[in-house]
Amino acid sequence: MAATSARWNHVWVGTETGILKGVNLQRKLAANFTPSGQPRREEAVNALCWGTGGETQILVGCADRTVRHFNAEEGTFQSQRYCPGGEGTFRGLAQADDGTLITCVDSGILRVWCENDKEASSDPLLELKVGPGVCRMRQDPTHTHVVATCGKENALKVWDLQGSEEPVFRAKNVRNDWLDLRVPIWDQDIQFLPGSQKLVTCTGYHQVRIYDPASPQRRPVLEATYGEYPLTAMTLTPEGNSVIVGNTHGQLAEIDFRQGRLLGCLKGLAGSVRGLQCHPSKPLLASCGLDRVLRIHRIRNPRGLEHKDEPQEPQEPNLVPPEDTETDELWASLEAAAKRKLPDLDQKQGALQRRKKKKRPGSTSP
Repeated sequence: MAATSARWNHVWVGTETGILKGVNLQRKLAANFTPSGQPRREEAVNALCWGTGGETQILVGCADRTVRHFNAEEGTFQSQRYCPGGEGTFRGLAQADDGTLITCVDSGILRVWCENDKEASSDPLLELKVGPGVCRMRQDPTHTHVVATCGKENALKVWDLQGSEEPVFRAKNVRNDWLDLRVPIWDQDIQFLPGSQKLVTCTGYHQVRIYDPASPQRRPVLEATYGEYPLTAMTLTPEGNSVIVGNTHGQLAEIDFRQGRLLGCLKGLAGSVRGLQCHPSKPLLASCGLDRVLRIHRIRNPRGLEHKDEPQEPQEPNLVPPEDTETDELWASLEAAAKRKLPDLDQKQGALQRRKKKKRPGSTSP
């Protein structure tokens, strides 16, 4: 979400058809941008992030493993870079202060690329194996050469890309449950807490956990639960004292991670939550999910929903064959005829019941 109101598009979202959408909340208009001019599913947007140098450039990670550079001021795609290696789609995309590009895919291959070298066959500057089943890679906004990764049966790790090839922090799984059974790992999203070394994660088992790399135990120092469904996305609030999480049933909630308590719920979505982003200074939240609707929420406000942007699908005539139309008309006429007959039957049944009531006990029919 853009931090300044002067920007003509306030929110940017990516779609599964490869469209980058810019939404102007004041005019309630959405503009589509594609590199080829036509939507293509092989160019589905898997990751978005701001480039270095302010909110003027957007990096778009696509399913075909290309990273495209979009100029948010001019509204044009300027360049692209092919980033091979590993299997699956992008689970994280970032750019360091020195201009290097950081990518991470499902299979756990994290690579650092030289931004000035746009040759498709060039080798990366650095390659790390962070473990399979990656769900998210996040960059530390304060130290852009530090990233964190997590996933399914892939515990939280923190990496210094200017240091060794081993993680500087590796989280330890929580203790066994009351049946002495191992608790499975399924971290879905990560955020770095501002002003500290701590990190917060949300899990597929509806938990929010705080980790402190300075703690010798390496286990969560605080844990809270919300709902009964997997948490899929998370974002920090502007104050930095709470997070907003969303789950597979479209529910949204704000959780204070200092005390581990629920602060309130927001108007949810009609499908699974796929993306959440708070404004850096205002109490506003942008959410999107499988229902393909962009919503702007006001945090801790009874009114809640500030804006709702739904996709406008064109009407396509003549989709129903003529024979189907005739069949529908036939069924409609039969239903209408049946409804006209029903009152007559009801009247006759009522008359028979009245006649039965008039008979004396023990009387017989002639």
